[in-house]
Amino acid sequence: MQSKTKVLMIVAFEKFRDEEFSESFNAFRDAGTDVTVASIRKGRAVGMFGAEIEIKTTLDEVKGSDFDAVVFIGGMGTPSVRSDRRAVEIAKNSADRKVLAAICWAPTILAKAGVVKGRKVTVWNGDDAEYGTTTSKVMENAGAEFIDRPVVVDGNLITGNGPAAAAEFAKAVVAKLNEK
Repeated sequence: MQSKTKVLMIVAFEKFRDEEFSESFNAFRDAGTDVTVASIRKGRAVGMFGAEIEIKTTLDEVKGSDFDAVVFIGGMGTPSVRSDRRAVEIAKNSADRKVLAAICWAPTILAKAGVVKGRKVTVWNGDDAEYGTTTSKVMENAGAEFIDRPVVVDGNLITGNGPAAAAEFAKAVVAKLNEK
């Protein structure tokens, strides 16, 4: 008997992108996966537009290897996740998962983890103050090929460029999990 597919969703504690989370969470749940939502601390995480999620699991309490997919949700809070040592470590150690995915600004977390080199990716294309350049340049500087499309699938790596791509992004993750 095959065990239930497990997805780890990582969100910023403040200012995650509401619809990127909800579209993905609902798609994963509807597909019958076991979803764990984690952040840098426990409590009530709040999205950019007021969505609230009760966080019961911190990044320090999870191992990416326990999951079939690790999914980073974007939004204005992305730099707080990207600056978290454990988030970057989870991304780095999840490169061999069935699915490693990030949407909006969150693909820059994968760039920081060094897992996008030689891969095709997309990202919300805007200014990134930490790097002093655009997010597409951040990805290119990490060795990735930036593709200006809503969703890009390169093997097990799935990236989306923002809220308008949330449904397509979630669908791509579910499709990849259902392969084989």
